[in-house]
Amino acid sequence: MGKKRKRAPEKRSIHPRNKYSDNPPDFTLLASLYPSFQPYVFYSREGKPKIDWKDFNATRELTRVLLLHDHSITWWIPDGQLCPTVPNRSNYIHWIEDLLSSDIIPNYHGDNNIIKGFDIGTGANCIYPLLGASLLGWSFVGSDVTDVALEWAEKNVKNNPQISKLIEIRKVDIEEELTNQNTNDGGSYTGPPILLGVVKNNEKFDFCICNPPFFETMDEAGLNPNTSCGGTPAEMVCPGGEQAFISRMIQDSVQLKQSFRWYTSMVGKKSNLKSLISKLREVGVTVVKTTEFVQGQTSRWGIAWSFIPPTKKIISSHVASKNVLTFMLEGIQRQFSAFHVLQSVESFFKGSGASCKLNAALFYIDVISNDLHFRVTVFEQIPGTLLVRGSLKPGETIVPGLLSSVFLQLEDALRKEFCPEKVSTHISNSNHQ
Repeated sequence: MGKKRKRAPEKRSIHPRNKYSDNPPDFTLLASLYPSFQPYVFYSREGKPKIDWKDFNATRELTRVLLLHDHSITWWIPDGQLCPTVPNRSNYIHWIEDLLSSDIIPNYHGDNNIIKGFDIGTGANCIYPLLGASLLGWSFVGSDVTDVALEWAEKNVKNNPQISKLIEIRKVDIEEELTNQNTNDGGSYTGPPILLGVVKNNEKFDFCICNPPFFETMDEAGLNPNTSCGGTPAEMVCPGGEQAFISRMIQDSVQLKQSFRWYTSMVGKKSNLKSLISKLREVGVTVVKTTEFVQGQTSRWGIAWSFIPPTKKIISSHVASKNVLTFMLEGIQRQFSAFHVLQSVESFFKGSGASCKLNAALFYIDVISNDLHFRVTVFEQIPGTLLVRGSLKPGETIVPGLLSSVFLQLEDALRKEFCPEKVSTHISNSNHQ
């Protein structure tokens, strides 16, 4: 049995070009260099430096010193605004860099080498324009609705004169909401304009980037008692949640078409990917790409699409591997953590006579039986939601369908234990791949 411990420092599962891929933030060093950060750092019994992730002031100060120390960016946000994590946002920037540098679709800019992005809901933090301009020299338009977000985004741009000319902050006209609310199968979104009514006539962008409102209510947004990243209702919540918001983005993109080379958004729940991809196929996009952003035990997804004809035949990134299966546990009660799920996975397989080796630090279990040798890993997605992944060990071959059969039984057992209210309405609604 593994030891019951808190989650370990993140391993290299982030983008290889991410500044923190091989060099995670050194809290001891940062505390010695920045006295304002020092009060938030404490040490475990093993002498490892930590901060309290439930303390908004601590997470904000960490973001401030990382941006200053590693990116020479001067930054601040007022209390209550969404506080981004720098490594996670850098992952998204580098994924877009990959899309733009690939030859999947042609670059129609010709001799103009300036990459131009549109940040939907840039927030007071303005993190994507600041990082994109600092890391890669990209130019940005960042849009938002609230006066506080617009005021502080402008301040964060002006306080960095070395990149300020690359970033424009644009106010979204809420009056457009009444004339631009067209359902058109765009989901139940009823909020301010997203792209239509904000992008100007004849404007061209290489990409849009978006960290959408993941939740339908603030109660849902506050399910995770272990973190405090702040966030206002305008940043965190909209009717229909991320599904409705991104569906509206898709409808906007149908009208804007090739005004953007790539439309992209972050996705909080993997279970939403399938329906979003279906919507994209229905409206006739030429390319759909997805990726997974993993930071420690937190998992997010990215989705990208384009209306530009591809330069070569695309092999779908959604062709499912028979060697990897996943499902999600949604609506998990607060008293249960990823470690409780791991323990139940271990009991499940030991009960069938398998040998298990649990790694509590990295949240996985290696399972060995006569027929199978595979790994089960548990990732946190959004509060109250865990992603469970099963993957064969490299070089392992099995009877077709055997891993799928075993994983279906595991899914059923875990749902009954951790999501009893979901079992009757959610049977077979998981995202097997």
